[in-house]
Amino acid sequence: MKLIPIRDRIVVRLIEAETKTASGLIIPDAAAEKPSQGDVLAVGLGRIAEDGKLVPMVVKVGDRVLFSKTAVQKVKVDNEEFNIVYETDVMAIVNKGE
Repeated sequence: MKLIPIRDRIVVRLIEAETKTASGLIIPDAAAEKPSQGDVLAVGLGRIAEDGKLVPMVVKVGDRVLFSKTAVQKVKVDNEEFNIVYETDVMAIVNKGE
């Protein structure tokens, strides 16, 4: 990973929105919601609390997460787009196994 997030930031690769419904209907690009789900590629060490102690991250590399669409900072490194979000903007970890 070329990006190493600091403190309570995470690097996420967006998961593309589905373009077909379960019944096989194709969803036009204009009607598809922008993805707010992605796979965690890198995490920082955690946030610093008011007392100066490190609060470790809950999210870990490999997790699939749901996050606020408005909180994303997009960056491009070597023609690949990544998204950086604060852990506090993560709403849930998606259990891929179930």
